[in-house]
Amino acid sequence: MAKVSIIMGIYNCAPTLPEAVDSILAQTFTDWQLVLCDDGSLDDTYAVAARYQAAYPEKIVLLQNECNMGLNHTLNRCLAAATGEYVARMDGDDLSLPTRLEKEAAFLDAHPEYAIVSTPMIFFDENGDWGRSYSIEKPVKKDFIKHSPVHCHAPCMIRREAYLAVGGYTEDKRMLRFEDVNLWYKLYAKGYAGYNLPEPLYKMRDDLAATKRRSLKSRMNGVYVTYVGFKLFQFPWYMYIYVVIDFLKHFIKGIIPESLYMKFHKKAVRQW
Repeated sequence: MAKVSIIMGIYNCAPTLPEAVDSILAQTFTDWQLVLCDDGSLDDTYAVAARYQAAYPEKIVLLQNECNMGLNHTLNRCLAAATGEYVARMDGDDLSLPTRLEKEAAFLDAHPEYAIVSTPMIFFDENGDWGRSYSIEKPVKKDFIKHSPVHCHAPCMIRREAYLAVGGYTEDKRMLRFEDVNLWYKLYAKGYAGYNLPEPLYKMRDDLAATKRRSLKSRMNGVYVTYVGFKLFQFPWYMYIYVVIDFLKHFIKGIIPESLYMKFHKKAVRQW
């Protein structure tokens, strides 16, 4: 049984999946299990994953949905197959830096008071690294009001017992693309705490293709998740003005041209 299970939902990512899996194979921490689940891909994603599973049968578990079910359902399938004490996330078009698992697992080993650890991310596209994110070191409930999400999802590592205590990801289509934010609300509402390491240990592919996936409909899911989260935290009625503000921000981002959004997005992110 591995110390860390990495769960990865994969969908139409055949060109980028080898880099993602290779970044796990290159980790300085070697006591891991990788659980992949193909979510009804229309390209060769499953075939690429199957080649890796055949090459590393003791390290990689490969699942497949009969049809496209969404990331929340897919990650729950991965979670059910995960056996590690800690569960890390990873996406099929991103990269984990070599010491990521080592440093996150060491933090959770040394700090039993935290159930979640994550890191900032380096953003990259076809031209290379172009920016990075920054995170609040020790988020608390009030930080959800203006700084949600309080943790980057893809680089996170969570105690498996905490994942299971909140039932994993909520399988509601209204939460797709924001299932991670809902997870943070559920974990913090249950009394769990998280920590963000200052060093970015993960590289996220943030290009025009990623922007195209951030549709107006998916952004409205973000507003719904915020509303449900505020109810879960039992915030007073006057705090719901921030839900309205959240709606306006998501709406504007969802209707402006993709190229213009990307221009503003890169300006808003501190350049690398």
